[in-house]
Amino acid sequence: MTQTIGIIGTLDTKGSEIIYLKAEIERRGCRTVMIDVGVFSPPSFHPEVPAKEVAAAAGRQLEDLVARRDRGEAMEVMSKGIAVLIKERHEAGMFDGVIAMGGGGGTAIATAAMRNLPVGFPKLLVSTLASGNIGSYVGTTDITVMPSVVDVAGLNRVSRTIFSNAAGAICGMVTGGRVSDASEKPLIAATMFGNTTRAVDNARRILEQHGYEVLVFHATGSGGRTMERLVENGYFTAVLDMTTTECADEVCGGVLSAGPTRLEAAARNGIPQVIVPGCLDMCNFWAPETVPARYKDRLFYQWNPNVTLMRTTVEENERLGEIVADKLNAALGPITVLIPLGGFSELDYPGGPFWCPEADQAFVDAVRKHLRPDIPVEVSDRAVNDPEFSSRAAELLLELVNPKREQNGNVARRNAQPIPQQG
Repeated sequence: MTQTIGIIGTLDTKGSEIIYLKAEIERRGCRTVMIDVGVFSPPSFHPEVPAKEVAAAAGRQLEDLVARRDRGEAMEVMSKGIAVLIKERHEAGMFDGVIAMGGGGGTAIATAAMRNLPVGFPKLLVSTLASGNIGSYVGTTDITVMPSVVDVAGLNRVSRTIFSNAAGAICGMVTGGRVSDASEKPLIAATMFGNTTRAVDNARRILEQHGYEVLVFHATGSGGRTMERLVENGYFTAVLDMTTTECADEVCGGVLSAGPTRLEAAARNGIPQVIVPGCLDMCNFWAPETVPARYKDRLFYQWNPNVTLMRTTVEENERLGEIVADKLNAALGPITVLIPLGGFSELDYPGGPFWCPEADQAFVDAVRKHLRPDIPVEVSDRAVNDPEFSSRAAELLLELVNPKREQNGNVARRNAQPIPQQG
């Protein structure tokens, strides 16, 4: 079956470039559907989806945008419209992949559409911005970005090569076939940091032995946001939130915050969860010189030359406990909070650089004070990376997912790995 690729472009300014890309895609055997998001000049050829349809999808008339001549307003309208239209066309099965080319404006409009498509759906952007920080454009999606090297402004020996490569890339994406596991195991999301790796690895082995596939997200801000988005989209059966450190960065102004909505998606959608305060003993900054001056007298640990960890205080942990409780109080599904008083991370253990039992206890007390009484809180004297603790976390999650399953506490412990001595 011939695959169809949607091409998003501003045909009033990038006509010749888009025509070349269209021809290169069709030369490789794929069909194309042109979607025009240009506003201020007539397109150089007639697309299958004209700009007036994109504007209408945002509830506006193209003629009104042309008359007003406000570029910022036009970009906002076309970004909103293309996001709606692309989602509708994808759900109707009208194309198998999407590609776009552009500068700043084209990149903003195209990525608004691509962010509205599911993970795994082929989406490729050729952009003049690709070599810079484009995190705000890509968001939590899997947009593949290709540098245009030269501006998307005319055809020359460099741009023809780039555009031809882009055509080959998107055609390869849509014709390569979907990689799938015939078993289609139910999915569990887990969060991990370098400081909780052993805990998550042990819990993951246990969950996999019980027939689940575990997707691990690195708790670096973008990882937490991505997990929340996929939870919202219904990908997961349950969540093992072993590493909630992004909340500490949100409270302290660190560089790895996942934003104020962290911990909300699973609660809102009734997904079973086990919540662990993994690495809430730390806030993340880059190199030492990036640490705000107001923290100059705090306790730090240099994780590597580019990452500086700051120990959270009693007051901050009290605030974190209140925040976590408030988030979980909205939960529509089963939850257990599991707390490792033996240490929240690899650095938080008796005699360790971040050992502060008063701060950890402040979190426990705040959670218990503010949490709904029907949500269980289990406190362990083990450290987060102790195999008994992580095995217990896996066991609790299995109980939440299937409350009627036969209980066997020894199963998890048989699979636990010995923990190296810390010091």
